[in-house]
Amino acid sequence: MLRQMRHDVWATGMLFGRCRSLTKEQWQFTAPGTYGSIQKTFAHIVRANEGYLNTYGLIPQPFIELTAPLDEIASRLARVREAVEQLFKSKEIDFDGRIHDERRKADLELWVPLAQFSHHGSDHRSQIGTILTQNGLDAPELDVWAYAVAEGAFKDF
Repeated sequence: MLRQMRHDVWATGMLFGRCRSLTKEQWQFTAPGTYGSIQKTFAHIVRANEGYLNTYGLIPQPFIELTAPLDEIASRLARVREAVEQLFKSKEIDFDGRIHDERRKADLELWVPLAQFSHHGSDHRSQIGTILTQNGLDAPELDVWAYAVAEGAFKDF
């Protein structure tokens, strides 16, 4: 799960890095069937990640606003990356344990936010990729194979 979450944060960071060169107008691009503008979707991904990690007491509220500027999105993504590493340093969390989550008004097993973390990010990064390509812009390779190459875990011979 740690590797899966690291991949997720890496992929969001890589896509964000690709989008840093976009104009102000391009950051507001959207496409039918997507969450919203590129900027709003990035803020949404990071905000949700903050919420998932808040379940474990790693990131306090308030979470990032959906209208946050790019520099704040980048700094909050760095905070998410650090919190992911902290989460797995703890040996006291029973991810099969159940908690009452007052913020969500639900009882849930602690593995659920972790699985949702990766699924949610992947879904919305794909939407940003769609927005980019629908507007004639390139989108980077963000799959696990690309991450494995970047990490030196997969090499051609």
